[in-house]
Amino acid sequence: MKIAAIQHNIHWLDREANFAQLETLIASAAKDEARLVVLSEMFSTGFAMGEKWMNELPEPFNGPSAQFLQRMAQKYSVWVGGTCPELSETNEDLPGNTFIVSAPDGALTRYVKIHPFTYSGEDKWFRAGSNTVMLSIEGITVALFVCYDLRFVEEFWNCAEETDVYLVPANWPESRREHWLALLQARAIENQAYVVGVNRVGSGGSLVYSGDSRIFGPLGEVLAAGGATEEILFADVTKEHVAKTRQSFPFMKDR
Repeated sequence: MKIAAIQHNIHWLDREANFAQLETLIASAAKDEARLVVLSEMFSTGFAMGEKWMNELPEPFNGPSAQFLQRMAQKYSVWVGGTCPELSETNEDLPGNTFIVSAPDGALTRYVKIHPFTYSGEDKWFRAGSNTVMLSIEGITVALFVCYDLRFVEEFWNCAEETDVYLVPANWPESRREHWLALLQARAIENQAYVVGVNRVGSGGSLVYSGDSRIFGPLGEVLAAGGATEEILFADVTKEHVAKTRQSFPFMKDR
């Protein structure tokens, strides 16, 4: 399966501008025969938090960002995913940082970020999720995570045996780019699975983002690497490569 990681800038709290920009990129990825297209964390708004933004940031369940992902998936016949600030069906007080993946038929899968980034106060404005989420995409088992989750090895270990590909959309700042790169590769090596890290570029709030999106293979090999500008990364992933790696180097059984 061919995966496209779209490393993009984000217009601050301007959903329509982001939707218009991203449709062009999604269409290009689909034209290049990607079957799964991954956007960054908070792809439609940027990582806005705090009293100043909370009136306009949260989206209702199945709100504009979820509808956009559905529309893109159906229009271009691909799987499309990214995160947005979505309220639950029961309309809880706080939105979740919700990774939504749409199938080509419009069916949605959701994962709410388990670990809000307390260092920046995300936990005050976003509710925490409680469960890991996996789904099958064209025969490949994909596990969904978001940004800060990358620092919590146990979450990745818990679903490792069943996972072929980990997806990690992010808004990871340039000041800690070395951590981002090291942790992505470590998660691939220790779990012998593909890891797709999709980070934004540009600036948002007071932070600068350097991109550095990566797609690593199950041996930790770099399959695609992004710089600091908007671009689309591609890589082909196979269930067979994961299985062969684990058979050749049966490390996981010793945990």
